[in-house]
Amino acid sequence: MAESVKIYSTPTCPYCKMAKQFLTENNIAFEDIDVAANQAAAQEVIAKSGQMGVPVIEIDGKIVVGFDKGKLKDLLKI
Repeated sequence: MAESVKIYSTPTCPYCKMAKQFLTENNIAFEDIDVAANQAAAQEVIAKSGQMGVPVIEIDGKIVVGFDKGKLKDLLKI
């Protein structure tokens, strides 16, 4: 089970909603970071991922860009 899961998202992003729903359905606790409201977090996620898009999901320090269900299942071991 993952120790730390963060999702960098915006309120209007449909893939962010799908990713959060996927994590919730699989009983994965996560920290939701709204990069639209938090400029420092937006800069942090660009530095970590090299991407301006969301969602960016960080699982125990590993970065997943976008809602990649296969990669999420693999990293979360579900």
